[in-house]
Amino acid sequence: MTSRIKDEVGLAPADQPPAADYARDFYSWLMEQAQHVRAGRWEAIDRENLAEEIESLGREQFNKLEGALRVLLVHILKWDHQPRRRSRSWVITIKDQRIEFEQVLQDNPGLKSRQDEALTRANRRARLQAAKETGLDEDAFPATCPYDWNEIVAREFSI
Repeated sequence: MTSRIKDEVGLAPADQPPAADYARDFYSWLMEQAQHVRAGRWEAIDRENLAEEIESLGREQFNKLEGALRVLLVHILKWDHQPRRRSRSWVITIKDQRIEFEQVLQDNPGLKSRQDEALTRANRRARLQAAKETGLDEDAFPATCPYDWNEIVAREFSI
Protein backbone atom coordinates (compact mmCIF):
# COMPACT_ATOMS: atom_id res chain seq x y z
CA MET A 1 0.00 0.00 0.00
CA THR A 2 1.41 3.43 -0.90
CA SER A 3 1.71 6.02 1.83
CA ARG A 4 -1.05 8.05 0.14
CA ILE A 5 -3.41 5.07 0.27
CA LYS A 6 -2.42 4.45 3.90
CA ASP A 7 -3.27 8.08 4.70
CA GLU A 8 -6.65 7.79 2.99
CA VAL A 9 -7.46 4.48 4.65
CA GLY A 10 -6.63 6.04 8.01
CA LEU A 11 -4.50 3.41 9.71
CA ALA A 12 -4.26 3.60 13.46
CA PRO A 13 -1.38 5.64 14.92
CA ALA A 14 0.45 2.44 15.90
CA ASP A 15 0.52 1.43 12.23
CA GLN A 16 2.07 4.72 11.12
CA PRO A 17 5.77 5.59 11.21
CA PRO A 18 7.00 7.61 14.18
CA ALA A 19 6.31 11.33 14.14
CA ALA A 20 9.00 13.61 12.75
CA ASP A 21 10.97 15.49 15.39
CA TYR A 22 10.43 19.26 15.18
CA ALA A 23 13.83 20.06 16.70
CA ARG A 24 15.88 17.52 14.74
CA ASP A 25 14.24 17.36 11.31
CA PHE A 26 12.29 20.53 10.67
CA TYR A 27 11.62 19.77 6.98
CA SER A 28 10.13 16.33 7.70
CA TRP A 29 8.13 17.79 10.57
CA LEU A 30 6.67 20.46 8.25
CA MET A 31 5.72 17.92 5.59
CA GLU A 32 4.11 15.71 8.22
CA GLN A 33 2.12 18.61 9.68
CA ALA A 34 0.90 19.54 6.19
CA GLN A 35 -0.28 15.95 5.65
CA HIS A 36 -2.13 15.99 8.97
CA VAL A 37 -3.88 19.27 8.09
CA ARG A 38 -4.87 18.05 4.61
CA ALA A 39 -6.20 14.77 6.02
CA GLY A 40 -8.04 16.50 8.84
CA ARG A 41 -6.09 14.60 11.51
CA TRP A 42 -6.37 17.44 13.99
CA GLU A 43 -5.44 15.28 16.97
CA ALA A 44 -2.08 14.43 15.35
CA ILE A 45 -1.01 18.05 14.81
CA ASP A 46 1.80 19.45 16.92
CA ARG A 47 -0.35 22.46 17.82
CA GLU A 48 2.12 24.50 19.85
CA ASN A 49 5.00 24.29 17.40
CA LEU A 50 2.73 24.71 14.38
CA ALA A 51 1.18 27.85 15.90
CA GLU A 52 4.67 29.20 16.58
CA GLU A 53 5.69 28.60 12.97
CA ILE A 54 2.55 30.28 11.62
CA GLU A 55 3.25 33.34 13.80
CA SER A 56 6.83 33.27 12.54
CA LEU A 57 5.55 33.50 8.96
CA GLY A 58 3.58 36.61 9.95
CA ARG A 59 6.68 38.16 11.51
CA GLU A 60 8.59 37.36 8.32
CA GLN A 61 6.10 39.38 6.26
CA PHE A 62 6.34 42.30 8.70
CA ASN A 63 10.14 42.11 8.47
CA LYS A 64 9.90 42.20 4.66
CA LEU A 65 7.88 45.40 4.90
CA GLU A 66 10.32 46.89 7.38
CA GLY A 67 13.31 45.87 5.25
CA ALA A 68 11.94 47.51 2.12
CA LEU A 69 11.20 50.69 4.06
CA ARG A 70 14.68 50.65 5.60
CA VAL A 71 16.44 50.45 2.22
CA LEU A 72 14.12 53.13 0.85
CA LEU A 73 14.81 55.45 3.80
CA VAL A 74 18.57 54.92 3.58
CA HIS A 75 18.54 56.13 0.00
CA ILE A 76 16.25 59.09 0.69
CA LEU A 77 18.44 60.09 3.64
CA LYS A 78 21.57 59.81 1.50
CA TRP A 79 19.84 61.81 -1.23
CA ASP A 80 19.01 64.62 1.19
CA HIS A 81 22.37 64.63 3.00
CA GLN A 82 24.74 64.15 0.06
CA PRO A 83 23.33 66.11 -2.88
CA ARG A 84 26.66 66.04 -4.76
CA ARG A 85 26.74 62.23 -4.70
CA ARG A 86 23.23 61.66 -6.05
CA SER A 87 23.10 58.97 -8.68
CA ARG A 88 20.81 57.18 -11.06
CA SER A 89 21.41 54.06 -8.96
CA TRP A 90 19.87 55.75 -5.91
CA VAL A 91 16.82 56.78 -7.95
CA ILE A 92 16.36 53.22 -9.21
CA THR A 93 16.77 51.76 -5.71
CA ILE A 94 14.14 54.18 -4.38
CA LYS A 95 11.71 53.16 -7.14
CA ASP A 96 12.46 49.46 -6.62
CA GLN A 97 11.92 49.59 -2.86
CA ARG A 98 8.68 51.52 -3.29
CA ILE A 99 7.44 48.69 -5.48
CA GLU A 100 8.69 46.12 -2.94
CA PHE A 101 6.90 47.60 0.05
CA GLU A 102 3.75 48.27 -1.97
CA GLN A 103 3.71 44.61 -3.06
CA VAL A 104 4.19 43.43 0.52
CA LEU A 105 1.20 45.56 1.56
CA GLN A 106 -0.88 44.33 -1.40
CA ASP A 107 -0.07 40.72 -0.54
CA ASN A 108 -0.65 41.31 3.19
CA PRO A 109 -3.36 43.97 3.66
CA GLY A 110 -3.41 43.18 7.38
CA LEU A 111 0.02 44.81 7.66
CA LYS A 112 -1.39 48.23 6.75
CA SER A 113 -2.36 48.71 10.37
CA ARG A 114 1.30 48.17 11.31
CA GLN A 115 2.95 50.30 8.63
CA ASP A 116 3.70 53.16 11.06
CA GLU A 117 5.40 50.68 13.40
CA ALA A 118 7.39 49.28 10.48
CA LEU A 119 8.43 52.79 9.47
CA THR A 120 9.58 53.63 13.00
CA ARG A 121 11.62 50.44 13.24
CA ALA A 122 13.00 50.90 9.71
CA ASN A 123 14.11 54.46 10.48
CA ARG A 124 16.15 53.39 13.52
CA ARG A 125 18.27 51.11 11.37
CA ALA A 126 18.18 53.33 8.27
CA ARG A 127 19.88 56.21 10.04
CA LEU A 128 22.66 53.91 11.25
CA GLN A 129 23.13 52.47 7.78
CA ALA A 130 23.04 55.93 6.19
CA ALA A 131 25.73 57.09 8.65
CA LYS A 132 27.86 54.08 7.76
CA GLU A 133 27.44 54.55 4.00
CA THR A 134 27.94 58.33 3.98
CA GLY A 135 30.63 58.66 6.62
CA LEU A 136 28.49 61.28 8.33
CA ASP A 137 27.85 61.19 12.06
CA GLU A 138 24.77 59.26 13.16
CA ASP A 139 23.42 62.44 14.74
CA ALA A 140 23.29 64.05 11.29
CA PHE A 141 20.21 61.89 10.68
CA PRO A 142 16.98 62.45 12.64
CA ALA A 143 16.07 59.91 15.32
CA THR A 144 12.45 60.01 14.19
CA CYS A 145 11.51 59.59 10.57
CA PRO A 146 11.57 63.02 8.92
CA TYR A 147 9.26 61.97 6.09
CA ASP A 148 5.50 61.54 5.99
CA TRP A 149 3.90 58.73 4.00
CA ASN A 150 3.18 60.97 1.03
CA GLU A 151 6.86 61.87 0.74
CA ILE A 152 7.91 58.25 1.08
CA VAL A 153 5.58 57.00 -1.63
CA ALA A 154 5.27 59.95 -4.02
CA ARG A 155 8.22 62.33 -3.76
CA GLU A 156 9.95 62.65 -7.12
CA PHE A 157 13.64 61.81 -7.49
CA SER A 158 15.56 62.37 -10.69
CA ILE A 159 19.05 63.13 -11.91
